[in-house]
Amino acid sequence: MSFLIVGLGNIGAEYADTRHNIGFSVLEAWVKASNTVFTNVRYGARADLRVKGKTFILIKPSTYMNLSGKAVNYWLQAEKIPIEQLLVIVDDLALPFGVMRMRGQGSDGGHNGLRHINETLGHQNYARLRVGIGNEFSEGEQVDYVLGEWGAEEKKALPALLERVADAAKAFGLQGIDRAMNVYNTNLFLKN
Repeated sequence: MSFLIVGLGNIGAEYADTRHNIGFSVLEAWVKASNTVFTNVRYGARADLRVKGKTFILIKPSTYMNLSGKAVNYWLQAEKIPIEQLLVIVDDLALPFGVMRMRGQGSDGGHNGLRHINETLGHQNYARLRVGIGNEFSEGEQVDYVLGEWGAEEKKALPALLERVADAAKAFGLQGIDRAMNVYNTNLFLKN
C-alpha cells in the first residue's frame, strides 16, 4: 500500500528556511533521518520510503505554492493513489508555533497552496496536516512574516517539531487518520 505525502513550499534558496516552507522542511528532515535522498522528477522532488511494509512517496512540488495542485494531481494519477491515501503538509498562521492539526478534509483556510489543490482536484476531501507557524506580526506584515526566516527560539525547537510532524505523517499511513489525529492533534508547544 502506498501513501502520497506532499509537503508544500516554494523552490529557491531565498525560501529555504522560511515559515511558508515548513512542508518542505518536514520532508527533508524525514528523508535525511531515513538515509535516503530526493531525486528530481516531474513537478518536483521525490523520495520513496518503506516503513513497516508500507510505501511513502514524499513529494516537494517545484510548481511554487500557488500551483501546488498540479503536482498533487499528477502524482495521484501517476501512482494510482486513492485520495484517502494523500496527506498534504502545510503551514498555518492560525495555529501557534508547535501546534499541529490533522484533518480528513476542510477548506483552504486562506492558504494559496490548499486553494489550488482544491481547485485542481475539484474537491477538498483529502487529508491535510496543518503546522502552526504562529502569527507574531504587525498589521500589513503578514507576507513578510510568512516568507521570513524562523526566529532564534523557533530555530531551537524546529528539529523536534519537524520530527514530530514526520511521525504524524507516518502514523497517518501506518495507523489511519483517526488514530493519528487522536495522538497528534494536541496543544503541544515544543520547548528545548
